Amino acid sequence: MLKSSIIAAFLCVLSISIFAGNPPAKKKDTPTEGIQFFHGTFKEALAKAKKENKLVMMDCYTTWCGPCKYLKSKVFTDKALGEYMNQKFVCVAIDYENGEGPAVAQQYPVEGYPTLYFLDAKGKVKKSVVGVPNPVASAATVLLKEAKKVAQ
Repeated sequence: MLKSSIIAAFLCVLSISIFAGNPPAKKKDTPTEGIQFFHGTFKEALAKAKKENKLVMMDCYTTWCGPCKYLKSKVFTDKALGEYMNQKFVCVAIDYENGEGPAVAQQYPVEGYPTLYFLDAKGKVKKSVVGVPNPVASAATVLLKEAKKVAQ
C-alpha cells in the first residue's frame, strides 16, 4: 500500500513538472497577416474612417454561413489583400443576426451572405459584393482588384 502511494505521488510530481515546462499555446484571436478588423460599432468605424480619410469595408455575415467562414479563414487572411485594405479602409465585420447587426441590416439590407459593402466615410455605398468572388481559388486577388477600383 505504501509503495503504491509513493508511486502515485511520484507520478503526480512528474506530470506537474512536465506540464509546467510546456505552457499552453496562445490562442490566435488576431491574425498577424491579412485584414485587421476594427473592433467597435459601425458608427465608430465610420467616424474612424472620416478621421483617417479612409473608406469603409463592411463584412455582413452570419455565424452559420459557410461562405462567410471561408472568407474569414482563407480570404481575409491574405497578406497582399490585408496590406492594401488596412492602408485604405477601416474594415468592420457585422454579425447581421446579433448585437447591432439587425439595426445595421435595416439600413444596409443584403440579398445573401456574405455581403461586402464598400462605403465612403459618410456611409454611402460605393460598391457591394455578394458571396465569395469567383474564381474561389483567387478570391483575395479579385477582392483586391475591386477594392482598388473603389479607392480610386
